[in-house]
Amino acid sequence: MNASMLPYILFSCLLLSVQAQNCSVREIIRYTTHLLEESPGSCPCSETAVSSCSCLPIAEPGHELACFVEGTEHMLKHNVSSNTIIARLNRAFQTQRDRNLCESLARGHQCLYKNKGSVKEFLNKILRTYQAINK
Repeated sequence: MNASMLPYILFSCLLLSVQAQNCSVREIIRYTTHLLEESPGSCPCSETAVSSCSCLPIAEPGHELACFVEGTEHMLKHNVSSNTIIARLNRAFQTQRDRNLCESLARGHQCLYKNKGSVKEFLNKILRTYQAINK
């Protein structure tokens, strides 16, 4: 590596840290981990079966924020978990989506998904998504 590449490398690192900061990565990881620890055992999600289990959207790449907003709104309406934490997550996702703060996660305001999953699967999707940004 020659010395002329050093400014580019430093600038790239700075951009990544700014993106992670704008995405509230640490805060979202902390909240999501807490919710996963307090959530009951995995509840099977079947859209055809009538059950008390919530079926939440598992986002397609690039549509995570819209699906995270939709999923956390559903959780709030149905008192799935700790409402204070869910409300904070929902607000963070809405802000990121509306201000395009996490560009890789927001290609519009429509939640696109092929599958739905349990609350635990939904929370794990949030956690994996933000852990990938944090790397």
